[in-house]
Amino acid sequence: MHPLRRKRLILILLVIIGVGAAVALALSALQQNINLFYTPSQIVAGEVPGDARIRAGGMVVEGSLTRAKDSLDVHFDVTDGTHVVTIAYSGILPDLFREGQGIVALGRLDAEGVLQADEVLAKHDEEYMPPEVAKAMNDAKAKKAADGAPASNY
Repeated sequence: MHPLRRKRLILILLVIIGVGAAVALALSALQQNINLFYTPSQIVAGEVPGDARIRAGGMVVEGSLTRAKDSLDVHFDVTDGTHVVTIAYSGILPDLFREGQGIVALGRLDAEGVLQADEVLAKHDEEYMPPEVAKAMNDAKAKKAADGAPASNY
């Protein structure tokens, strides 16, 4: 092989290996930092991978908010119209957090199926709802209508 061609071939191979390594590192970083969204129905069905940080959302169930008297710990339930999941959070809730409103919580599920949230996000106006929550709510209403059950107010 001609020395010039050999140098070009080695250079091309090194570039391909470098690009491949960069892509592999980027995909690895994304895989570790991704927060997938799950509805309460998916959580109850066991679709959440173990020890994964997830986003869970739904409507806060009326009357489910309980606050600890001596700390910032709160517990509340969220629903997608079909199933209910309890969320535990320690901290100050967003100003827009209310019962009957849509929220998204980020955290990990514990052994009892309670989402131990480290962040709670509340919707920013009366019309907005995260697309995933809206889809889950519409699916739950459609399923209840197909089963002949009355639609929920959530």
